[in-house]
Amino acid sequence: MPTALRLSIRPGLPAKSRPTCWTKWPSSSSRSPAALSDAAFIPSAAVVLQDTKAWLERAVIGLNLCPFARAVHVKGQVHYAVSAAQGTHELLADLATQLKELASLPADVRDTTLLMAPDCLRDFFDFNEFLAQADDVLVDLGLEGDIQIASFHPHYQFAGMLQDDITNYTNRAPYPTLHLLREASIDRAVESFPDAEAIFGRNMLVMQELGHAGWQALDVGASSPAEGDAGFVASSRHESS
Repeated sequence: MPTALRLSIRPGLPAKSRPTCWTKWPSSSSRSPAALSDAAFIPSAAVVLQDTKAWLERAVIGLNLCPFARAVHVKGQVHYAVSAAQGTHELLADLATQLKELASLPADVRDTTLLMAPDCLRDFFDFNEFLAQADDVLVDLGLEGDIQIASFHPHYQFAGMLQDDITNYTNRAPYPTLHLLREASIDRAVESFPDAEAIFGRNMLVMQELGHAGWQALDVGASSPAEGDAGFVASSRHESS
């Protein structure tokens, strides 16, 4: 089980002392065969939003994986952004845009942002490596200490865990997702929660009790295209010449 909480997965950074459900935990750097699949079709922004909101409501809030998520969701303070990026440079540009927007708005208007990238970084190993670049954007914008970036991925894997371990699903979202959080909001949430340090351990137990069948029953994965489904388009990386 992961035992250290860090602001970044990059080696050499100090441990983070404020454990929260959506703050970064060390993730595996091992490439998993299950993470290498690449879909021939990508969902429309509307489908991505639908799937992500279902995941947030049924899994994150429904299982109480993050006690702080319900309030911002009910208040409409979660901003959803879908990136059309097919490469890291495009995604970094979209990330910078979302970071600047979040920093420019008051928390009661936009407290947090979920940035989904359905056609980019499907391989969790590559996604994990990308997070260091994402943190560099924070530094370049002068937002380190004000905002932090947590991550979710369809093939998320904690360091030291097997790829199919059910506890990995606490951080598995329908699409590669960057979660932009205000540090001040994290501080307030932790202060209001009497036992914030126990959240991670509780989530592990919840997932173990739920099991793979229970998770599948939640139906919080990415939608699959039906024949002729207008909600999906061919990825240009798979179009024949």
